[in-house]
Amino acid sequence: MRIRTTFGVTLAGASALALLTGCGAADMTKQASPFANAGGPKSLTLSVQSWVGAQSNVAVAQYILQHKLGYHVDTVQVDEIPAWDALSQGRVDALLEDWSHPEQEKRYVDEKKTVTAAGGLGVTGHIGWYVPTYFAKQHPDVTDWKNLDKYASLFHTPESGGKGQLMDGSPAYVTHDKALVKNLNLNYQVVFAGSEAAQITQMKQFAKEKKPFLTYWYTPQWLFEKIPMTEVKLPPYKEGCDTNPAKITCAYPHTPLRKFLNADFAKSGGEAATFLKKFQWTTEDQNEVSLMIADQKLPPEEAAKKWVDTHPEKWKSWLS
Repeated sequence: MRIRTTFGVTLAGASALALLTGCGAADMTKQASPFANAGGPKSLTLSVQSWVGAQSNVAVAQYILQHKLGYHVDTVQVDEIPAWDALSQGRVDALLEDWSHPEQEKRYVDEKKTVTAAGGLGVTGHIGWYVPTYFAKQHPDVTDWKNLDKYASLFHTPESGGKGQLMDGSPAYVTHDKALVKNLNLNYQVVFAGSEAAQITQMKQFAKEKKPFLTYWYTPQWLFEKIPMTEVKLPPYKEGCDTNPAKITCAYPHTPLRKFLNADFAKSGGEAATFLKKFQWTTEDQNEVSLMIADQKLPPEEAAKKWVDTHPEKWKSWLS
């Protein structure tokens, strides 16, 4: 869903690794993960992105690999673009949720052949602009982008510089919002919360006080269960309308999320590689685990165990 350009904190059991790289910095894959291949042939490393949906995928896959197939599994938190580099060079073995990166796919899958597609995740992602449903019910025309300026004063915050605020998460996510605001001539300022967690905190506070807000958000996402939101209709997406991000004037597409494996691992990864190729679940499945992790504050392994214990008919098919 989101391009991230920094390499974040690594979590592997009780261990932690912090590696940082900025946009344009040296290839972070030159820094090998000390966890890679730590357990020998029955060992693998999964890339995990910082948003909770991606964490849910990895938590369930890791739990099954460890408790049902006997693997040692480490996880490395890598942002989206560096994850492709890490996958290509074998620093991680699998990426379980990609929101479409055609440049990286062309480079690593088609040209270098160091990464191989591993099928769909079963979940379709979509980015959009949303307002809380309680506000949309009061002002139904706000759901058409052409009417947004009418409400700019209601979306104003101290951070938005006299304009309406369009709240984004991190500037490293996939976002065309600054260009959209400019190209659609909207009286809004994009304000970054900094992360998914910080954005959720702000939305919860707005909702608690029944205040209006306009936010960049995405599906699947567990928060819709807690704060119903209604999408603002942007000019419709058409194939190729986002080719030049600087000139974009259209909505975000609906993107079937996909999995990718390191090419060597795909060939020699045995049961683990076969399992990850078959791993496929629904938006509802992912949200169920995400809700346990993010809202109920369960550790990812505990949330994964609860899902695995209650859905044997689903995951057993991934092992056959």
